[in-house]
Amino acid sequence: ECYVQNTAREYAKIYAAEAEPLEGFGEVPEIIPIFLVHRPANNIPYATVEEELVGEFVKYSVRDGKEVNFLRRDSEAGQKCCTFQHWVYEKTNGNLLVTDLQGVGMKLTDVGIATLAKGYKGFKGNCSISFIEQFRALHQCNKYCEMLGLKSLRTTHQKQRKATSIKSKNLPNSSTIKKTVPKKAREPRDFISSEH
Repeated sequence: ECYVQNTAREYAKIYAAEAEPLEGFGEVPEIIPIFLVHRPANNIPYATVEEELVGEFVKYSVRDGKEVNFLRRDSEAGQKCCTFQHWVYEKTNGNLLVTDLQGVGMKLTDVGIATLAKGYKGFKGNCSISFIEQFRALHQCNKYCEMLGLKSLRTTHQKQRKATSIKSKNLPNSSTIKKTVPKKAREPRDFISSEH
């Protein structure tokens, strides 16, 4: 927990150094530090300690990326958190994503990190790789993404989808496949398309 949050904190510091000087960007989200304390005389010998956050606690992004959160989408803090996720994703070439961003105002805590299966530069996150895939599909750029010059994930995701559909067209001809499925099961299926 400490390693994940403090790793995300280091990314947030670099993000702040790039974003704060930009005209009109303003305040940048900060991930607060978390410390591991050893208490040998206690029943529970290890505990984590961090700054107390006072105020309305908001989840700006959730681990699985599915929850629609208007505070995330519509608030300045929420938009800047989404931009931070996009920035980390781009800086790590899509290998790492800081997720589960939550806190009070611009102070964040209890974050998660998703990495590709092999990890990123020796670091393995605590969230599933599916969070990276969902972020790539669902992220909507905002004015802060534009201010930082981040590339739209829409075009990248659409290119990947086109490559997948081209591959599926190269499947063997149906006449070469032995058909043992009842006729009714062979009828085309309706696929639900989702807007990204």
